[in-house]
Amino acid sequence: MTIQTVSTNKSYGGVQGVYRHASQATGTDMVFSVYVPPHPDGVKLPVVWYLSGLTCTHANVTEKGEFRRACAELGLIFVAPDTSPRGPDVPGDPSNAYDFGLGAGFYVDATQEPFARNYRMWSYVTDELPKLVAGNFPVDTKRQSVMGHSMGGHGALTVALRNPHRYRAASAFAPIVAPSQVPWGIKALSGYLGPDKENWRNYDAVALIEDGAKFSGFLVDYGDADNFLKEQLKPELLQAACTRASIPLTLRRQAGYDHSYYFISTFMADHLHWHAERLAG
Repeated sequence: MTIQTVSTNKSYGGVQGVYRHASQATGTDMVFSVYVPPHPDGVKLPVVWYLSGLTCTHANVTEKGEFRRACAELGLIFVAPDTSPRGPDVPGDPSNAYDFGLGAGFYVDATQEPFARNYRMWSYVTDELPKLVAGNFPVDTKRQSVMGHSMGGHGALTVALRNPHRYRAASAFAPIVAPSQVPWGIKALSGYLGPDKENWRNYDAVALIEDGAKFSGFLVDYGDADNFLKEQLKPELLQAACTRASIPLTLRRQAGYDHSYYFISTFMADHLHWHAERLAG
C-alpha cells in the first residue's frame, strides 16, 4: 500500500508528517498524520493511536494537541487518523448536522444504506491503517496503545476492549462511554447500524464490559465544566461498569476544564507518560 506525502515539518528533532492514501476500507482517499520522534536508524518505536472527536480531522490534535515534546522525550510515534470518510460522493447527515455523517464516523462499520459502502471506520482504524503505518514507518507492532477524545474516546475504549492483546494501554479525554444511552450515540448507532440495539453493543464500552470484555486498565480525564458531561459523557457509567468487572480505572475530575483542546493539551503529556510506562520493554 502506497502513501502520498502531503507535508513534513521538523519538530523537537523528529518529523511531523501528513499523508494521504486511497483506502480500500472506505472507498475514498483518507488523510492522516504521523509524528516520528528522533531515533537511531533501524530502531523500532512504540506507537500511540489517537482517535479524534466529532467534527474533527487529523488536523485538530496535530495542530493543537501539544504532544510532540513528550513524544520526542519518550520515543513515541503518534498517529492521528481522520474521523470519517470524505468526498463528494460520500453521504452525510440529511439535515447537515455535526453529529452524524461527515466528521462523525463513530469508529463503526456501518451496515445501513447509504452509509455501509463508505463508513467502515472500525476496519480502517483497526486493520487497514495499522498495516499501512507499519509498512511505512519504524513501528514496533508489539508495542501499541490507543487514546482518544469524546467520540474518539469512545473509539479508543471499544478498540482496546475488543483487542486487549494488541494494545498495552488505553486512555481517554471526556469519552462517550455508553453511546447506546446518550443522544449522540443513539443517533449515530441507529443510523449506521439500524434499530436493533443488540447490534450496538460491540461499539459501546459499558456494554462490552457488561458482556465480559476485559482490559488491563484505563486512564480517563474529564473536566467538570464540560457542557456535555451530564447528557452525553456520563463517566459514572464507566466507573460503575469497571468496578463491577474489576477493571482498573483511574478516573480524574479536572476542576474548571471544558471539552476543548485547551483541556486536552493540558493533560496530553500526562497521558503520554502513562502510555510510555506501559509500552516500555
